[in-house]
Amino acid sequence: MPLIDEIATYVSDQPVRTVIICVVGLILAVLAYFVLRTVTRVATGLFHRYVAPRPVEDILTIVAASIATGVSAQGMWKFAGDVLGFDGPLRLLLFAFIEVAVITSAVRARRNMRENFSAGIDGVAVWALTCLTAVLSSMDARSVAEAVFRLAAPLVAAWLWERGMAIERHRITGRSRINWRLTPERMLVRIGLAEVGDRTAGEVDAHRRLTRVALAAKKARALREAGASDRKMRAALAKLDREMDRAVEHTGLAVDQARQEALLSQIGALYNTSALIDLSPPVPWAPESEEPSPALPAAPRVTVAVDDDDDEAEVVEGTGVAVDPAQRAALMRAAREYWDKQIERRFVPRAADIAHETGIPLATARECRALWKLEPRAHALIEAAQSEHGLIDTGTFPAIEVPEPALTVNGSGPGH
Repeated sequence: MPLIDEIATYVSDQPVRTVIICVVGLILAVLAYFVLRTVTRVATGLFHRYVAPRPVEDILTIVAASIATGVSAQGMWKFAGDVLGFDGPLRLLLFAFIEVAVITSAVRARRNMRENFSAGIDGVAVWALTCLTAVLSSMDARSVAEAVFRLAAPLVAAWLWERGMAIERHRITGRSRINWRLTPERMLVRIGLAEVGDRTAGEVDAHRRLTRVALAAKKARALREAGASDRKMRAALAKLDREMDRAVEHTGLAVDQARQEALLSQIGALYNTSALIDLSPPVPWAPESEEPSPALPAAPRVTVAVDDDDDEAEVVEGTGVAVDPAQRAALMRAAREYWDKQIERRFVPRAADIAHETGIPLATARECRALWKLEPRAHALIEAAQSEHGLIDTGTFPAIEVPEPALTVNGSGPGH
């Protein structure tokens, strides 16, 4: 009998039960609709709050680390059953305790990094626990390939976590943690296969040929002053003549004034090497003379108290010398270039940083910063830091609010 005929027969035989089933099904459908709508709203809110503001690489890092952690947990599931003999609820509760500890240490390390700019001991614990779970899960492997795979999965998760921490640290502080001494670039420069600067091949060849001319001239002069034999002098002068011919041919030395000045500078430095022992450079740690020079009168000192966008007053001392418009325009251009460069690095500088780096007055730097931080890129950085990390731009960005009450100057609290 077809299904539709069976349903019609059941409805005709059991009308009351059919009505009850229809009512219950309708209620369940309505409840399922409301539950599905609530879950959708919650998922959408979580997505817009935690996922949408994050860069794509952070999301991919979290997904890949979660997959690798799942592979590690599956290995620990087999280890708990085959080696430890756990079964049933006990196995379900205890198999992934190391993975939970790894996640806990990672969360603590991230919080410590946001507050103290360092992962601390929790960062070391992430790597230690990851290596432990990798070794334990690989001990129950049935082949060498499976053992290598179970060893690699937790280490991949830890590496992705470490890179995510490094990116976030650089985003907050504007600097990397360390600079490696052994890098491919430095090794290539060391063996002579790469250049430190951005000079072209022609510039490098011209500099090398001019240096050869200067060294040949120094050697010939040293031999002449030492009273060398005619044979040595002829050989030195012949070498100098060859190097000079090559420099004129390949560098344009005869017509290029800049190359001529560069050659003369090298010769002047090489000829006067012995003068270095007679120099008397100033001692950087020697105390300065407190008496002003009698030839120039001391300029009046002006002390001005300013507030650099925060609660602490800063005292700035100046000489009161007026700045001409051209110099002021140059300082403003330098300040703007410094601001744009720091914004490119995703770092919002303080007014004190702008004044220190460019030399403009602190009050002017504070006014410029108040205008520039309203621009779209700077404003987006400040908003992102505030939404993601809770950092508030108080003029000493990034800053962390301290909930404890501030002390007064004499050390007593505000309520004492």
